[in-house]
Amino acid sequence: MTDKDAAVSGPTPERAHAGPGPDEKNWAMFCHLSVFAGFIIPLGNIIAPLVLWLMKRRASGYVDHHGREVLNFQITLLLAMVVCWLLALVLIGFVLMAVLGIAALILTIVGIVKASRGEYYRYPFSLRLVN
Repeated sequence: MTDKDAAVSGPTPERAHAGPGPDEKNWAMFCHLSVFAGFIIPLGNIIAPLVLWLMKRRASGYVDHHGREVLNFQITLLLAMVVCWLLALVLIGFVLMAVLGIAALILTIVGIVKASRGEYYRYPFSLRLVN
């Protein structure tokens, strides 16, 4: 089959399940990595992935998936941190903040690794607010 025949007949089963390309993997990984902007800019952990997701969501379903997951997880973390600050009045909030921070770091690293491997990843315990 020539290239012209392949273009007419559509994707072959081999190409249909080839997975995301290297560019898509990189953009998905950048979505996960961009949450560390929150260490520099207030709310940067939400703003940076939002900007990347808005730029690339229509170009790739893979990047769209990872961008939505990152945003949903970061919004969930923000809400959980607000609850922790309220619970800090009874001192348990400080412990919960530490646990939440460690869990967020570990889950973000897992998301980075999964995105770089071309795997779809869903954060556990994440509210699905962004569709």
